[in-house]
Amino acid sequence: MSRTSTGSRQVIRVENGFGYGVVGADLHVFPDRGPVYLLSEYGPASVPAGQDAAWLTAQPSRLLNARFQVVDFTGRDRERTALAAWRDGGGPRLSATWLHGPGGQGKTRLAAQFAADSAAVGWKVVTAAHGSGTIQPSPGSQDLRLDGASGLLLIVDYADRWPLSHLTWLFSNQLLHRSLPTRVLLLARSVAPWPAVRSALEEAGAGTGDSALPPLDERGGELEERRAMFAVARDRFAACYGLADATAVEPPDHLGGPDFGLVLALHMAALVAVDAHTRGSRPPKDMAGLSAYLLDRERRHWTRLHENRLEGLDYATSPSVMGHVVFTAALTGATSYADGTALLNALSLEHPGRLLADHTTCYPAQEPGAVLEPLYPDRLAEDFLALSLPGHEATGYPAAPWAADTVGVLTACDGEGAPPGYAARALTFLASAAAPHRWPHTVRHLEAVLRGDPALAVAAGGAALSALAAVDLDPAVLEAIDAHLPQHGQVDLDAGIDAFTRRLTGHRLAATDDPAEHARLHQNLGFRMTRAGHREGAVAATEQAVGILRRLAAADPAVYEPELATALAQLSECAFRADRTRASRRAAEEAVGIFRGLAANDPAAYEPGLALSLSHLGHGMSQERRQEEALSTVQRAMGIFQRLAVIDPAVYEPGLAMTLAQAAVYSWRLRRWADALTSAERSVEIIRRRVAAGPVSPASGFTRSMTVEESDLAVALGNLGLFLWGARRRDDALAALREAAGIERRLAAVHPAAHEPSLAGTLTNLGTYLALSGHGTEALAVTGEAVEICRRLAAGSAAEFEEPLRKARKAHETAQDRLTGAGPRSWTLEEHYVTLLNQDEVWQDAQDRRHRLDDMEPRYCGNVLRFLLRQADDLFGALVDGLAVSPEALGRWEGEDAEAWLARQPLAIALRRRSEGKPARPGLCYCGYPIQPGWNHDHCYPGIIVD
Repeated sequence: MSRTSTGSRQVIRVENGFGYGVVGADLHVFPDRGPVYLLSEYGPASVPAGQDAAWLTAQPSRLLNARFQVVDFTGRDRERTALAAWRDGGGPRLSATWLHGPGGQGKTRLAAQFAADSAAVGWKVVTAAHGSGTIQPSPGSQDLRLDGASGLLLIVDYADRWPLSHLTWLFSNQLLHRSLPTRVLLLARSVAPWPAVRSALEEAGAGTGDSALPPLDERGGELEERRAMFAVARDRFAACYGLADATAVEPPDHLGGPDFGLVLALHMAALVAVDAHTRGSRPPKDMAGLSAYLLDRERRHWTRLHENRLEGLDYATSPSVMGHVVFTAALTGATSYADGTALLNALSLEHPGRLLADHTTCYPAQEPGAVLEPLYPDRLAEDFLALSLPGHEATGYPAAPWAADTVGVLTACDGEGAPPGYAARALTFLASAAAPHRWPHTVRHLEAVLRGDPALAVAAGGAALSALAAVDLDPAVLEAIDAHLPQHGQVDLDAGIDAFTRRLTGHRLAATDDPAEHARLHQNLGFRMTRAGHREGAVAATEQAVGILRRLAAADPAVYEPELATALAQLSECAFRADRTRASRRAAEEAVGIFRGLAANDPAAYEPGLALSLSHLGHGMSQERRQEEALSTVQRAMGIFQRLAVIDPAVYEPGLAMTLAQAAVYSWRLRRWADALTSAERSVEIIRRRVAAGPVSPASGFTRSMTVEESDLAVALGNLGLFLWGARRRDDALAALREAAGIERRLAAVHPAAHEPSLAGTLTNLGTYLALSGHGTEALAVTGEAVEICRRLAAGSAAEFEEPLRKARKAHETAQDRLTGAGPRSWTLEEHYVTLLNQDEVWQDAQDRRHRLDDMEPRYCGNVLRFLLRQADDLFGALVDGLAVSPEALGRWEGEDAEAWLARQPLAIALRRRSEGKPARPGLCYCGYPIQPGWNHDHCYPGIIVD
């Protein structure tokens, strides 16, 4: 027998496909598109093997490519110090920072230097690249084990271009949930997606922060720092060019201008200054001129290669055609050979294979097998797009006659109406080029694309919508795009929709003086902000709408009271989501009052709004532990939705299901077990049917938020499982909880931050009931899964997840005890309150054996009663907290202590009767009527008054 090594070894063998693996981390893969993202162990950048300074200077843009890090990092001392303090500071084990700034600000280089600094002090550094395109990663395996590391640093570039669901998959990776300190640095141009990303991170228990990388002109001594950065870059570039005396290239006198607040701008100025010096020419003074100069050098290199074909060089593409291919690559990004060939064929470019080969000579692919590697850095590629399109004022750089048509061809949908896979990149790069203070003529080319296909902006995703929001587009184009936005929203689009809606709302507000229209615009913005996670902003926007409509309604109630009530209903929901319970309840109460008066005269028009407002009011009352009032309120809403659902089930059944679910919970808290179970079963049945049918367009503004999704079904099933268990329908309870757990597992795989906490709670309940039902092995596995999730969540936010972790561990211990036959009996809340206290027939002992009270010895009954009364304080406290009710809702009288309350419960009364030698049940019920077959006394209780 051979002895295996204690190290980890991974063998990847691929036949007719592609192989990529990671050790010590998860790998999320699309079945049809490869990895969702690619994790790689950090390594310092370097020039490709076999290439020298001459290769770099042949195309000066290579000297600016952050991949090669030609220029030593300098400056940004404050930012480096702040990042180090964040990395090494206390707080949550998992922490994330969103570092944002314009392109060329130096984010990538700062992150690379921070990565090197972190690696030098023992941290494991990993990079994440979005991988849902056609280019596969380099074959092989990435060793991401953390053995011996001081901590983990994960760097995510272009984070604002990732769909939110893909980022949440990344945040769920087991690599981030070890015991080591873990930091996630997300780099982005835009801050728009951050609130939704932050919410996902916070739900995962991570600490969060953001930092805008300031331009160099926002700091003290900026001109001297700019000169220093210029000098460092100049010296490195001079060395590459073989210039003996770099100081012969003096800093230009225009470095104090606003264009040179970017690190990239200083590097471009230094590169052009050195290159021009070696050629005896004068460098340009502005950013447009610098870009044109560098792009001229690119074109000169293409020309030289083309001329050298006569000397036997394997290269055949003319400079004009190469410009067409480079333009295409800037819009599409790197792709596979097959897709690259199809793209060039679509542009009617001859000999695509030859063109791709020659383009790769100029721009070697970062990944093996890829073609159409784009021009770097991104800002230079954006400038190339703009200078190629007609309409700019840069002299000496003629536009390309094919450029506008090429944009149209490359952004067109295919024969089946599907947008190109690179649509997000194409629109984002065009929008970045068209941003204020850059290339204004690019706006009309972007508008031409969007006028022809406004839905493309939505198909391109949230990052593209955010980029478009920063461009001064024609309001008519914005309106055309807005018509294609999903009315309810969509998780991967919500951040972009929010940024886009803010831009459009500004135009719309400026275009009208109508206060009512202003109110509607603020209300719509509030809805979009709520979806995007801007909860306080949503409250502020909706409050503006309410304020305007309140003034209008005071002057003309007949016209504006309906809109005021609708805005108040939305404000109630916004405030509830922002944890402003009192404000939510007040808004709901006012909305109910208005809608009630309106519905009295026109029920068909206003009863839906009344029902929705009553539902919101029920939430507020329940939060204030006014369960009886909450139930009564939501029952009125339920009655309305029930009538409306008969007429239009697709629109109003979700509202009915929502109120049924509320009624079930409130009834359970009020000890109305049969009612709770009936409502929960109906709610599950309706939600299941509506989820299967799919979403429908909302019929009105106030039904916009009434949709049901799989997550709602999982919650309803989880509650149903608890009620079924309390009703002693054990098998049905387990089936409901198993189904809920299955749904939440699927949802957590896509959006762990949003669904793992709920999954952990469902698994804890399921595991506990499995153990009590004799399914020990399954219970152990399920509770183990719950403990693992809760442990991971608690590592990031101990205060929030300490109690769920305690419950999961207790359930796991119960499962272990039941499997081994050891340990005391563990009672659930429902068993304490339903199976035991609220009945007077049986006692269930520590071994889960049931005894009829009338068959038990009086002395034993007295011992059991004393045992219960000794636990009165703990038991009553657990019921108040676990059921989220007030002591009064449990029937505790004013001035009564927990022991006296417990002594009045049916089980305690029956035990006392038996301890005195009497039958457990008296001949008459608390209501004064006989206890005999055919009489239902389920709702009777001590002290009941019967009229």
